Amino acid sequence: MILSGREIKRQMGRDIIIEPFDERKINPNSYNLSLHNELLVYENNTLDMKKCNPTKKLIIPDEGLLLEPNTLYLGRTIEFTKTLKYVPMLEGRSSTGRLGLFIHVTAGFGDVGFTGYWTLEIFCVQPVRIYPEVEICQIYYHTIDGDYDLYESGKYQNNSGIQPSLMYKDFDK
Repeated sequence: MILSGREIKRQMGRDIIIEPFDERKINPNSYNLSLHNELLVYENNTLDMKKCNPTKKLIIPDEGLLLEPNTLYLGRTIEFTKTLKYVPMLEGRSSTGRLGLFIHVTAGFGDVGFTGYWTLEIFCVQPVRIYPEVEICQIYYHTIDGDYDLYESGKYQNNSGIQPSLMYKDFDK
């Protein structure tokens, strides 16, 4: 079951934390999250799963930043989220998708217990100008059935900013 917007509001500060929280961003069954003003892009055209791939930081100015196709941009939400009882899911807003802007290429599924900022995998079909603080995506919550363990010790848990791929750490095991 997906939580309604009213239930998200009721759970706020208990089993769901969104900081900062703005009641105006609640939808019938989701909550809009906003884009921070920083992006990362990989410095190399060829990436290696077994290596830490270098990135460079871009700042989105108030007048916007033009994104180009065939480039993966990593952004993050302004909002810090935490969930103790529900499975968080991230989707692009329909208005964003209708501009040919994908805000998570494959990683919209969160784990119950995830704590941190959401890294956004941003890709565009054609050039599109983006702006800081725009409501770019939405988070929604599923109930979970059965016994479960909280996601507590992962590569991306308790992050403080944009997280490039840390897959190379999987090969160190």
